Amino acid sequence: MFDNLSERLDRSFKILKGEGKITEINVAETLKDVRKALLDADVNYKVAKAFTDTVKEKALGQHVLTAVKPSQLMVKIVHDELTQLMGGETAEINLTGHPAVILISGLQGSGKTTFSGKLAKMLKAKKNKKPLLVAADVYRPAAIEQLRILSEQIDVPIYSEIDCKDPVTIARNAIKEAKAKGYDPVIVDTAGRLAVDEQMMNEIAAIKAAIEPNEILFVVDSMTGQDAVNTAKEFNDRLDFNGVVLTKLDGDTRGGAALSIRTVVNKPIKFIGTGEKLEAIDQFHPSRMADRILGMGDIVSLVERAQEQYDDDEARRIQKKIAKDQFDFNDFLSQIAQIKKMGNLKDLASMIPGVSKAIKDIDIDDDAFKNIEAIIHSMTPKERTNPALLNGSRRARIAKGSGTSPQDVNRLLKQFDQTCKMMKMMTSGKMGKMMPKRR
Repeated sequence: MFDNLSERLDRSFKILKGEGKITEINVAETLKDVRKALLDADVNYKVAKAFTDTVKEKALGQHVLTAVKPSQLMVKIVHDELTQLMGGETAEINLTGHPAVILISGLQGSGKTTFSGKLAKMLKAKKNKKPLLVAADVYRPAAIEQLRILSEQIDVPIYSEIDCKDPVTIARNAIKEAKAKGYDPVIVDTAGRLAVDEQMMNEIAAIKAAIEPNEILFVVDSMTGQDAVNTAKEFNDRLDFNGVVLTKLDGDTRGGAALSIRTVVNKPIKFIGTGEKLEAIDQFHPSRMADRILGMGDIVSLVERAQEQYDDDEARRIQKKIAKDQFDFNDFLSQIAQIKKMGNLKDLASMIPGVSKAIKDIDIDDDAFKNIEAIIHSMTPKERTNPALLNGSRRARIAKGSGTSPQDVNRLLKQFDQTCKMMKMMTSGKMGKMMPKRR
């Protein structure tokens, strides 16, 4: 996501490196390259021009401090303006009402149904809500079944009427069901429709009028680039939606939609989809996204994802086992499972400052733990709890059973031993003693 744009912007700022001060000439040269980078990323032309004009005006009005280089000052100005371009403040979802009603709209194939499931899972886990999913797509044969499968995976109820072909009636009845059984919010998944399809656009307008939703979200595939912005404008003219959801930001997208859509429709981006997994949904934070575009990472989001998988009781249990030298391969497996739940590995790595550029050409497979898990699963229960038993013959057997080599098994055992020593140092406080004291 944004890799090409990040690289191009970084190259643009290098024009100012070595310069003693910001002048109209070197700023113009830098911003010409910045504007070209934005246009190549499929940002709307008017948006790109207005953006660079604002940056130029602010840059020329700045006095560069001795301690701050012109290129560093330009990065800060561009960062601040990127943040404003994408909305400035983080926009919250509106969950007022009893129940709150959330209407999901968008084009065919934009990922509405999957997003509905992701949103329900997020609201259940983070907001302690009891959501109800509503299957109001009566046209796509697999839509109801897809939503039903998602509802089972996240243990959230679904409302559907197989024999009814009127989405307005289904949505109305679903809200009655929610009120009767205490579900809140109601998430209404509607059929995909084209903005040029007058009949379908009238239908979703009728659904809106009938159920009076607290929140209307427009789901758009970010890989459609500038077309996504144009479509958003058409839908907004008809629905006056409250916010945008950008899906497939983990794909080969140039990022133009994320940078243009807020300005063109004057509606905030509220959520982004970053992968196939049901956990791969993030609230959209303009400042953090600006950090990532400029290659600064996003350590706050990384910590938040880790905290979502962090279990206090489990952590205390692991800490006690580490202190007693009882940390074993069963515990190691549970730690791997928690990391995998955090999302796409390359996406996680790119959140670490400075890592994004280093790994841009490296293919990090989501199955990176596959061999490790295979080796551990090939151990007997006794071997997992007591790694000291693993002599040469046992290692050879494990390698054969896991489809790996004895060298792979030896490497894992060495890494496991080093991990145990490091965790023991951290829990015992030796790491703190080793750190130099501040004066």
